[in-house]
Amino acid sequence: MAERPNEHGSDEFADFGFERVPYGDKKAKVRGVFESVASRYDLMNDAMSFGLHRLWKRFTVAKTGLKAGQAALDVAAGSADLSIPMARQVGPSGHVVVTDINREMLAVGRDRLLDAGIAGNAVCLLADAESLPFADRSFHCVTIGFGLRNVTDKEAALRSMYRTLKPGGRLLVLEFSQPVLGPLNAVYDAYSFQLLPRMGQLLANDADSYRYLAESIRRHPNQEALKTMMQDAGFERCEYFNLSGGIVALHRGFRL
Repeated sequence: MAERPNEHGSDEFADFGFERVPYGDKKAKVRGVFESVASRYDLMNDAMSFGLHRLWKRFTVAKTGLKAGQAALDVAAGSADLSIPMARQVGPSGHVVVTDINREMLAVGRDRLLDAGIAGNAVCLLADAESLPFADRSFHCVTIGFGLRNVTDKEAALRSMYRTLKPGGRLLVLEFSQPVLGPLNAVYDAYSFQLLPRMGQLLANDADSYRYLAESIRRHPNQEALKTMMQDAGFERCEYFNLSGGIVALHRGFRL
């Protein structure tokens, strides 16, 4: 979590994995990570999760509640794995806005949308999750998949997403979380800190970026903590679904 300035005006710091960096530097450092991995992002997702990320995302899309003609926002959309099926849910009369703070990742997402035959009802925009450039009450559903842990000010991002939702709209946060099965923790740690960087080096020639990604998971709020953060941001009827033993959790909250 980020430290706020004290009354004496001392510098802020934020977590960048296990490293402490000046608060204002985190966005640039995260941008550098995803610039490095963009071209191999989908390959690494399959390798890292043994393909399970596709099931986690399918579960998320099933919880959007989207109908034909509605509007959705995909924040930190990456390679558009959530955007593509949402565009199909809302159909030609609806629209999906696909955003990412990283230009390289947004280009990957745009190309995948085109490859999927989706163009008329989806638009890609560079946008910061902490200050989304959309009018209040614009969307029926907002999603962020495996992106919130990379945001410097998570509370600001949650408030920004809440603001853009229509009354009755929902936020879905899909993110790595804390395993709920005790014996799984040791295996998960060995995988995260030993195998994952080696896979990053082998498949993407970049062990450091994948070491950061593993560390960022450990710094991310656990299931109950994130649920509380969503409630503090104004969301109601907040709940979460543990997937794969809590390695991943889908949080859902509504603007009523």
